[in-house]
Parts: sequence; C-alpha cells; structure tokens
Amino acid sequence: MELQHWRHLQHPLVFNEDERSGRLCYGCVEPVFGPSYSCIESNCDGYYYHHKSCAELSLGLHHPSHPNHPLILFDIYTYLDNEEEYGRFSKCNVCGEKSNEYSYCCYRCNFNIHIRCSSLSLTIQTEVHDHQLTRSIWKLMKFACDFCGKEGNLHYFCVQCNFAIHSRCAACPRRLKVFRHNHPLHLTPSLEVHQSDSPICLLCVRKVDTHWLYYCSRCNFAAHLYCAMLPSNREYINLQELKEEQFTGSKSEDPELHQSLDSEICKVNKTVVGADGIEIATEIKHFSHEHDLKLIDEIPNNTKCNGCVQSILSPFYSCTPCSFFLHKSCSKLPKIKQHPIHHHPLTLSYQQAPFYCGACGQRCNGLKYNCQICNRNYNVQCILLSNTLTLACHEHHLYLSMTSYLQNCSSCNLENYFVFRCSTCEFSLDLKCATLPEITWYNQHEHPLNLRYTPEDDSGEYYCDICEEERDPKEWFYNCEDCNFPAHCDCILGEEPNVK
Repeated sequence: MELQHWRHLQHPLVFNEDERSGRLCYGCVEPVFGPSYSCIESNCDGYYYHHKSCAELSLGLHHPSHPNHPLILFDIYTYLDNEEEYGRFSKCNVCGEKSNEYSYCCYRCNFNIHIRCSSLSLTIQTEVHDHQLTRSIWKLMKFACDFCGKEGNLHYFCVQCNFAIHSRCAACPRRLKVFRHNHPLHLTPSLEVHQSDSPICLLCVRKVDTHWLYYCSRCNFAAHLYCAMLPSNREYINLQELKEEQFTGSKSEDPELHQSLDSEICKVNKTVVGADGIEIATEIKHFSHEHDLKLIDEIPNNTKCNGCVQSILSPFYSCTPCSFFLHKSCSKLPKIKQHPIHHHPLTLSYQQAPFYCGACGQRCNGLKYNCQICNRNYNVQCILLSNTLTLACHEHHLYLSMTSYLQNCSSCNLENYFVFRCSTCEFSLDLKCATLPEITWYNQHEHPLNLRYTPEDDSGEYYCDICEEERDPKEWFYNCEDCNFPAHCDCILGEEPNVK
C-alpha cells in the first residue's frame, strides 16, 4: 500500500504494518512504532517517516477554537518563509507552546494549532487524577496547573474537585523509563524528595521547581516531567512486562558491549613479555589499515593519530611506509558502544573521508562510531566521554545535559543541544570544548603546548603569537610555558582539528 504525501511529493510513501526503528515521525515528532508510512528510496532512506495516523491527517479542518475560517495543515518549514524564522518552532495559539510538529493554520489570522491540540478529546481519564477530566472550552486564558505549578493556556479540569491541569501534564504516566537511568522513574511529589536543596534534574542538569517530578528513590535520580517525556530521553518499553530485577543492570554492562578486544577490530600477531610478566602486543593487524602495525615508543614530531586525530602520545602503533599511526588505546576501542546521546548501539568503523559528528557538529575523519539503523556518525572522542566529567577548567563536576532547546557553551559561547552542565552554577561546555586536548603540538614550535583557561598574567593586554591578533582573556588558549608562547585555540589546532 502506498500514499502520495504532500510533504514528500518526489516518491510515494510505503506502508509498513509494524515499524520498529523508533525513528521520529515527521508529523508529531514522536518515535514511530507500529503501523507507519515511509519513503524507501535509497536516497531518502531514514527520512519522511510518519505514523499511519499522522500520514493520513486531513489537509483541511474546521475547529471550534477558530470557528470563523477553515484551517490548513502545514509544517514549519513550508509555512515560515522568513529566513530568520526558518527552522524554528511554531507557537500554538491554543496551548501556548512551541513545537516543530505539523499544525493547522489560518493564513488570514495567523492562527496556529498543533495537531495534538486539534485532536484532544472533550473528556479524558488520566493516571495523575482519580476522576474524569473535562477539557476547557478553548478559552485562551492563563491558569496555574495544579500538577506542575506552571502557568499555561490549554487545560483540563475536574468538575468534582476543582482540579486543573495542562493537557501535556495530563499525559504523564505514573511510571516510565529513560535511557539515562537503569530503573523505572515514578511520579513523586517534590516535597517527598528528601534532598538538602532543590532536586536537580539529571537529564537537563537544572533545578526541579515543579510540584511533581519523576524520581527513583533507590538511586536518588530526579527528572523534570517534560524532560523525562522527551522522545530523545524516554525509552519506549512495556514496563508491565518487565520485573524490577531486570533494571538492576545497565545496558553498558551487556557482555556484547564495551568489549576490551575484538578479533574483527584488532588481531594480535606478535607479543613479548614485559618486566612485570604481562604480555605486550608488539605487532597487530587493525581493521583501519591494510598493513600490520608495530609498537613504537619514539614519537615523531607533530604527528597525529589516524584513529582519534589527536597528537600522538607513547605508546602507539605505526606503519612506517604509509605514515599511519594509531594510539595503543585507539587499537583497543570496543566494537559496540552504547551511549546516552543515541538510542541504538553504535558500531566502530573507519572513514578516511570527512564526516560530520552528530554530537559536536564538527567535521571529522578516522575512527568513528556509527548507528547502522539511523546511519548517524559520531566522533570517537565524543562517544568515549562519560556522563560525568571532572575537568581542570571548572571546580565542580559537569553532567551531560540533553535538551530540546539550545544551550550556550561558557567557553566558546556557541549553542548546542548536548552540553556538559554544572549543577551548582550556570557553567556549561559543549562537546567541542569538552574534547579539546590538554596537550598538543604546533608544527612551527618545538615544545608541546598546554591548554589554559585563565589569563597568564594581569597585564590586561593579551595577543596571539601566531596571528598577532588580540586575545579575549575570557577565552581559552594554548601556551608554551617554556617560551611564553600563547596562541588562540583555532590558530594552534586549525579550522578542522579533527580531520587529518
């Protein structure tokens, strides 16, 4: 069965009775499981997925929230023709929230309603309240939600007990599972969470200031309602079919994941026994190179590892005729890796041609982790980062924060959806800055350079010894302590530091 869809006129969308990929629906931006439509052409594979219900939405609609004119179905990219607005979220006039899901719009009045709001029932039964709730009659008036405590527009109320709640809060289940935590999270009143300060949401790493939250009492893990409900965070599984004991282990502890050595990745050809009695692999065959690699201690000047594209440090493997170098640690990377940034297991591969990392956004080459379901690539440095970092640039621990909104990096001031955030203050780092090498080399300088986070003195005048331009004292820089050779990070590493 095929469907010619207005959003993708190039090819028909093909029906799938039981889609299991979990890719996001173009219509409602929720994971796709079950009946769906998608484009199966090779150049479109992985795109234009729709739930069956979203693909079959009516192109026109008469709705009581805007009775004067008919509404037309659109998506944000075809509706906003202003270049400054392109790609941003559209705001719903009913719920007051922003989203990039399909909406119905009145072009005369600039009225917009999300498809989820357009299909809400007049009455619902929800897990968060014992009585049936009735939808407000589309009066766009502010109210305070009795569940989260925040103001909003669209709401349901209980006739019996004067209880009012956001439509989105009404959809909160009593229990759910997020990728970032091993156990189910339970809806819990904030007052019952026994912490010395306001609980911190460990998904976005900000304080929880709502009446209710999702919480694991076993691990003291807290999360905002809407953070836990995000498709990028929520794990869609049937909790009723699983026993609590099944959550005691982590995916990262799966024996098929995080293998220390895999023969398909690295085969040891020769070994020697060290002074401590431990065998050392002196010659290997690594999947990233056609020739055997030999263990070497002498470091060539200004040479980068072909795997992680960072300065070579001892010990490392080398193919001298090809000038191919590989850190010993890079030769032992696991074949399969699970990471909170991506829902599916990631497979180690090698690509000489540049690719864009899905986490830091930089052009990279060399070793990468790839999702074979989504065909998404990640730089190995980003995937090898743990969820919690302790860095010399900041006095507190930094926690991985994944949100649906852009967050500013305190170092470079660029925005990203993935950052490492401090739970104590407003300090945050994007993955590009978090993976900057502590020590590196510059091809026109004989000594190694160290990453510095604060000005080298209090002179008030700071310049780069490479470009001779002024340096911002708030920005990080590299410096040779022996020669007092300060320089911009970009001047030392180049415009594409992860491409060899």
